[in-house]
Amino acid sequence: MAVLTNDLDYLRNVVTQRSGNVVTAAQDYLFESRLQPLLAGTGLQNLNDLITELRRAPFSAMHDRVAEAMTINETSFFRDQQPFEALRDVILPRIIAHKQNTRCLTIWSAACSSGQEPYSLAMLIRESFPELDTWQVRVLATDLSEEMVRRTRAGAYSQFEVNRGLPARLLMKYFDRHGTQWIVKPELRRMIDCRRANLTTVGPELPPCDIILLRNVLIYFDLPGKEQILGRIHHVLQPHGCLFLGGGETLINMKAPFVREPVAQTVCFRPV
Repeated sequence: MAVLTNDLDYLRNVVTQRSGNVVTAAQDYLFESRLQPLLAGTGLQNLNDLITELRRAPFSAMHDRVAEAMTINETSFFRDQQPFEALRDVILPRIIAHKQNTRCLTIWSAACSSGQEPYSLAMLIRESFPELDTWQVRVLATDLSEEMVRRTRAGAYSQFEVNRGLPARLLMKYFDRHGTQWIVKPELRRMIDCRRANLTTVGPELPPCDIILLRNVLIYFDLPGKEQILGRIHHVLQPHGCLFLGGGETLINMKAPFVREPVAQTVCFRPV
């Protein structure tokens, strides 16, 4: 049975209201594929049944599950090498020098999906900055999806996933093989603080951050949503800190309290 236009409008509104992500009418075809696993787990037969259930209980957890299912969870270890090189060669040495008195460091990997980015950050720190072994170091890993938070906390990855961007030397050093899975060693998992967080509502519950990675995320929001998220990011980011966006993302024509700074072979954004 075809889904009526007003029902598709309703689904798009559910996703935007619960996550801030914008699904355009041209992307309506994504509902069928991405919501199938959700339907299979609930006993509902099709999208029409799901929409009926959503309308029947407009404030149910099912609305959150729909929004989570429509979120893209594409990631890999050390994705786009340039930001990690900039962190290693420029940003982290600068922040470490700035924080010699407090000897604490907090990095936030926002919308981290299944956790490859926060674990890449933890490995970068362990490999390049042994002086931080005596510091209080925390890599905050957040995602809208509770399933992604569970995956990040578990630190279990398939052979396909570790083959994407993870050098063999680091795989053998920081992971243990368990059957078909590679499990992050406890020493690395202890550095990761995993939480569920919605970027459109996240606020004072987060600690002040020295570095924030919000990469390849803003492209899924409309302009007001982007500006709202950047305003919340600004409140969390310390004055000496920096924000990394995705390689193709920009703050041009946005009301955003950040200034662009070229660094190494990439750019970051400093709070103003």
